[in-house]
This record gives sequence, C-alpha cells and structure tokens, in this order.
Amino acid sequence: MKTLIELFDDRPIENILATEVFRPEEMILLCPPELVSGQKIKESLETYLAYRNVSVRITIVSVSLLDAAKVEKQIRKILENRKDCAINISGGTETALFAAGKACGDTPVFTFSRKRNTFYEISNAPFARNLPCELQLNAQACFMLAGGKLLPGREDNTDLRNRLPQIDRLFRIFQKYRRIWRRQITWFQRVSSSDPGRLNTEGPFTVRADRSLVTVDQKLLSDLSHAGLISQLHISEDSVRFRFPDEMVRFWLRDIGSVLELQVFRACLAADYFNDVVLSAIVNWEGAASQRDTVTNEIDVVAVRGLWPVFISCKTSEIRTEALNEIAILRDRFGGHGSRAIIATSAPATKSRALMRRRAAEMNIEVIEWDDLPTQRLIERLKQ
Repeated sequence: MKTLIELFDDRPIENILATEVFRPEEMILLCPPELVSGQKIKESLETYLAYRNVSVRITIVSVSLLDAAKVEKQIRKILENRKDCAINISGGTETALFAAGKACGDTPVFTFSRKRNTFYEISNAPFARNLPCELQLNAQACFMLAGGKLLPGREDNTDLRNRLPQIDRLFRIFQKYRRIWRRQITWFQRVSSSDPGRLNTEGPFTVRADRSLVTVDQKLLSDLSHAGLISQLHISEDSVRFRFPDEMVRFWLRDIGSVLELQVFRACLAADYFNDVVLSAIVNWEGAASQRDTVTNEIDVVAVRGLWPVFISCKTSEIRTEALNEIAILRDRFGGHGSRAIIATSAPATKSRALMRRRAAEMNIEVIEWDDLPTQRLIERLKQ
C-alpha cells in the first residue's frame, strides 16, 4: 500500500501501529477538529516516527468522527485522489467505522486485535491476514506516542542493572527490619550528609526527629556492614562511625521509599518478561526536554511488554485515594486501553484495607501487598 487511512482513536497506539508495521508512503489520519487546530497531534506523531526511524508523510484531515456523512465524504475524496490505499479500522468511533464501511468499496480494509496482538483482514487485505505484531516499544516510545517525553530520572538505570545483588541484600535486610525501617531511615537522614562526596558519617546513637527521639538499631548497622552496604563500622559507647560505599547506596539509606522501588525494579528484570524497565521515570506531559514550566510526573517503575506499558507506584505506607487517582490518570494518559496500573505497598494485608482494594478494583488497578513482595511471588504477580 502507498496510502494508509487511519481513524483517530484516544488510544495512542491505535493511531500509529499499522504505519510502523506496514510502512506506507503516506499516513492520513482523520481527526476531530478540536485536536487538529494546534497541530499537536501531527507533531507528536512525527516526533515518535523519527525516534523509531520510520519515514512516512503524515497528513491530518479535520472531520468530526461523530458525523458519518462527513467521514464518508472525506474517505471517498481521499480514495479518488490517491492510488493503492488501505483503511485501518482498529480505532475510531462506531460512527466513523460505519462511514468507512460505506465508503471503502474494493479498498483493502483491516484491523488489529489488542487481545491477540494480531492484524486481521476484513476485506481485500491479504497482507494483514492473521499477521502477528512483533513490534516492541520501550518506555520512551510509549510516552512519545501520547505526546510526552521521558526525562532522565534520579537513578542511573544502566548502573542499577550492575547492582542487582546489592539490591537483593538491601531488600533482605528491609524484610528483617520492616517494622522499624521508617524510623531507622530517619536516623540516617539526621546523622549523614547528602553533599557530594560526603560518604564518611559519624553521629550519636540517638537523635531528635521532629518531636521525638530516634535510636539506631545496632543489629541493623551490623547487618548493613556484613552486606557491604556500609563499611568501616565502629561503635563506641555513645556514638557510631561508618562509611557509605558510594553516593547511590547513601541515597538508598536516606530515602524511605527506595528499597521498595528497587525491589520492584529488580523483580521486573528478573521476570525476563518485559522488554524495557525504567526506575524513577520522569515524564514531561508536553514532550519538552526539561521540567521547567510544564507538567511533569515521576513514576516509580515503568515496565513495557511488547506494545503495552505497566505503570507501578510504590508506597511504604497505607494506600490513599490520591495515590490510586494519580496512577490511574498516568495509565490512561500515556498507555490507554491495554496498559496496566499497579500499586505496591510494603504494608501487610489487613481487613481495614478492604475498601481501598474494592476502589482499586473498580479503577482496574492491581494491588500488591507485603506477602507478594518476595522476589518469586512478585514476579508471578507482575506476569499475570
């Protein structure tokens, strides 16, 4: 085919998938007028296709997809002025699909099944007959599809892949000290510095945190030392001295939520199921290359399997309605139908959380609690 006709859909992947698979010379997208005016749709598509090294001319046709007569008229006009066309009816409104059916004549028509990840011939389209889609996206491509951009996060994901044994040791210690972890991290925050290069630390056993006192657990320090997460540990009668191995481990032991995020990240990699995994994914909603003067969000973990992203939020405390709303909005905005939203908490399952679980189920958000966080069980949950 030389020209591919697409019907705009709110699910970003529906607008571009066939173009990337079949590589026409021109892709014509019938798009609602309110979305065409700012040319944002075309710019987003061109940015995505350039990132994916796909060369195609994009034409946007403004038409209400709720007006069957106008859609049919536009499709007939396109078919009259171009040769070797095909129509993809994977997306679009029911009205637009009806109009495409009336206008197509002998023109090849095909669709795509998200459930089966396969293209199907509707009429005169043998090139799409039972054709599996083998494309794989990464996190950056998923955000670009929806007009966003993935920015550098606070973690070096390449370096993290070399630290998986270290992350495993950290999580095992967390499992042992989960009940006191929050207060122990508070102690580390009070006695250590976040300044570059300041890895040596010395402080008293007990420090003041807000209106209370926090005392470090000496067994925790000993376990961290044996695990190589601190070194040069020296304990005297009223103070302790040690050294962080590097600034990344220092950050982990000064940030309450890092250990859970790292465990989820490690399990995503260990699952050998996803084609891309990103920790601390910062997304710019407008596709700009910085966080200045635009809407940005940080997603704890983003994993992608084939075409579909999984957005994971990690909480070391109870799950609030605000957290459910946030992950649902991000999933709908940057993944759409076919993507998943997961919220993981290190809090143990309780009967009092039944209302939250019900609310999450209504929003199609999966909930992972403490008993599912050990690596093998977590992998099983991630692959569901």
